[in-house]
Amino acid sequence: MTGHRTYAVMAVMIGTLVLFLSCSQVERKPLSYLDTPEHHTYTGLKLMNQGKYPDAAREFDLALQLNPKYAKGYGGSGLVFAYRGDFDTAFDLMKKAAKYATDDGEKTFVAVGKLRLYTMRKKKRDWLKRAEGQFNAAVKLDPKSSAAYYFMGIAYKYGLEYTKAGKVFAKVLDLNDEYLEEANREWRFIQKIQRAMPGTVQGKKIALIESMTRADTAALFLKELKLEKLFRRNNPESVETAAQSAIDIEEHVLRSDIESILALGIRGLEVYPDEAFHPDDLITRAAFAMMIEDIIIKITGNDDLARKFIGAQSPFSDLKSDHPSFNAAMLVTTRGIIKVKNLTTGEFSPLGAVSGVDALLIIRELRNELRYF
Repeated sequence: MTGHRTYAVMAVMIGTLVLFLSCSQVERKPLSYLDTPEHHTYTGLKLMNQGKYPDAAREFDLALQLNPKYAKGYGGSGLVFAYRGDFDTAFDLMKKAAKYATDDGEKTFVAVGKLRLYTMRKKKRDWLKRAEGQFNAAVKLDPKSSAAYYFMGIAYKYGLEYTKAGKVFAKVLDLNDEYLEEANREWRFIQKIQRAMPGTVQGKKIALIESMTRADTAALFLKELKLEKLFRRNNPESVETAAQSAIDIEEHVLRSDIESILALGIRGLEVYPDEAFHPDDLITRAAFAMMIEDIIIKITGNDDLARKFIGAQSPFSDLKSDHPSFNAAMLVTTRGIIKVKNLTTGEFSPLGAVSGVDALLIIRELRNELRYF
């Protein structure tokens, strides 16, 4: 691990040195028709969006070799350094970009670049306000800047301002220009979050998680489902009074949530035989279905639900009826709490990951189901 960190630091230092030397030299002559600052910057941005940062850095460096005062070259280089985690250099380069920006197009590019830097760093409490300031500057210069609206949407998303994010992503769709595909994907994601209706800050944060862990799931059940309150009201004897813990959660940020969920004895969220909870292990759809099944059984007091579908023929193409999670999968899908992954093929996808927003949607459906009890 130390070797990787050393290599990363050296790469950043070398990149900085190359950039410094190239900018201090006399600008070189173009070698072909497309050997222009504009073309290299266009290519650099495309490569950067693909995650090819060394290649992108080379393109921005080539742009600056041709024009050592090219604002977009500095701005693009700044974004590359930000993706590498070097925000000091990133902001310094963006300042240079602002210094050399001459027309509205370049000034808009720099404003959007600063917006992106504030969003990527998210260091100070007022980072979102600063991002909004750069957004306002950008759209004042260019009211039809799709980039400004798109990256402001990303800022609002990570700032948990989902309603505002949805509006600016929709604006990108109206403009029908750059970032159309990306904005459409983000808009659909925001719509999904809003359908899930997370009621807490923790829930809003969970919505952005790509794959839920055991610790995330413990926090979700406690915060969004109010599980302790439900258990104490409907099945108080199921709540253990003795403190529960595990050998690997002492320093975990969600330790309190994990210990609270252990006291409830949810199937699938217990301590393992090695006395560890393994808080960072990912949750599968099959495991999540079994947890939901156990919650329903404990709250309703109906133990027969654990055997309701035993012996039934499996409607799933990837889950046999003798699988340990089959009964749970049937229970949650027949009640509409968890959807089949693929209606056409009948796949349940038992080993598939559970995203944060999908978990929130499942919790919403479970809340609706529990209203009858």
